[in-house]
Amino acid sequence: MNASEILRIVDAIHRDKNIDKEIVFEGVEAALVSALKKHYGEEAEIVVSIDRQSGAVAATCNGEQLPAEEVVGRIGAQTAKQVMIQKIREAERDALYDEYTEQIGEMVSGVIHRYEGAAATVALSNVEAILPRSEQIPGETHHVNERVRATVFEVRKSGSRVKVILSRTRPQLVQRLFEQEIPEINDGVIEVRAMAREPGYRSKVAVSSSDARVDCVGACVGVRGNRIKNIVDELGGERIDIVRWDDNLEVLIPNALQPAEVEQVILCKMLGRAIVLVREDQLSLAIGRRGQNVRLASKLSGWDIEIMTQEELAESIDRAVAGFSSLEGMSVELAERLVEEGFLSYDDLSVIEPDALMAMGELTEEEVDAIVSQAEEKAMEAEAAAQEARRKKREEDRLAAIEAEYAAAEAQTGGAGRIPTAPTTAAGGQGGEAAAQNGDTELTEEAHKAAEGTQGEPAS
Repeated sequence: MNASEILRIVDAIHRDKNIDKEIVFEGVEAALVSALKKHYGEEAEIVVSIDRQSGAVAATCNGEQLPAEEVVGRIGAQTAKQVMIQKIREAERDALYDEYTEQIGEMVSGVIHRYEGAAATVALSNVEAILPRSEQIPGETHHVNERVRATVFEVRKSGSRVKVILSRTRPQLVQRLFEQEIPEINDGVIEVRAMAREPGYRSKVAVSSSDARVDCVGACVGVRGNRIKNIVDELGGERIDIVRWDDNLEVLIPNALQPAEVEQVILCKMLGRAIVLVREDQLSLAIGRRGQNVRLASKLSGWDIEIMTQEELAESIDRAVAGFSSLEGMSVELAERLVEEGFLSYDDLSVIEPDALMAMGELTEEEVDAIVSQAEEKAMEAEAAAQEARRKKREEDRLAAIEAEYAAAEAQTGGAGRIPTAPTTAAGGQGGEAAAQNGDTELTEEAHKAAEGTQGEPAS
């Protein structure tokens, strides 16, 4: 292997494998070092350098110059070849790793080759990637040979291979689809300002326009909804709300809670919380199914959002003032000021910054510590009471379901179709129906007493 052959090998590997020439040169040098150590011993200090222009090889062993023909001759040719192959594979792996690391968060397209359990193996242009079940949209199914789009979520080296993990559940996928389907985003006229997503169910995307003549929401929807429809179809029917961005939170939060109508937004900056007031008939709409609407609006705005009516707020304020002022060392004036800042529960008070409370009430450090300690204790008591109330409510619901089952059975059988073992399950013994009814009444009374006992205290 002479100088010209070395240059030819380096150039061929560079072109065929798309590996930087310098990396190939270093691989050849390492291969020659390995081959020479086989001859001179592992303890020998071998240094090999290749001229990048001429391909000439120079080597030393323990500081002494070695003849060029001995370096590139027949000594350890097979070993040199093996080391070169290994170095080339490592270089290929590193090149792939760098390529896909730069694409984290970007969208790629590939074909599903096979399934290993619930995880799909997706063939990209030059590597096989993994789409785990946890990164697939809930409820969606894919098939072998189907083309899918996903974002690069994670890249890691695994031995001599590169493992690329894809995701279809991350907000970045929605972002990239918007960039692909809406030219105004790529042109810089429309900007995606924030995004919140619950994959497979619903996403909220806040957008703004740098050109007053361009309606950012209308441009994203498209003529007859064609643009947003393409995105929804790609996401398996996931609902997408397009929100008009505003730097003013008192405007942005109502926009994010649409279609609910908001009466007022009260910002509690010390807590990073927004109290949103709505009419009674808008309450469930603002909260959304299982809290989804308010949860996504909170993620989108970056603020905790609490939905309530005017009446609920007034009751919360009265309870908070009464509860706070009952704490040792807390004046009514300080309690009212805390409520004005948005502190409505012992739990809120337990996490207040001590310096802020000292400044607000002109208190000493010891007085602040005592107040916070009392608030923490009250918060734990309130949480325990709430858990017990929830337990009793579940028991009431269970007993009510049993009674409804009995009533339905009686209606169908004329009183002869009772389930004989159900009364024992409900009340434990003979006369089960009556016992179940009595137990239901007792639980209701206990829950009522528990609720009365918490009146005048802030909610946890």
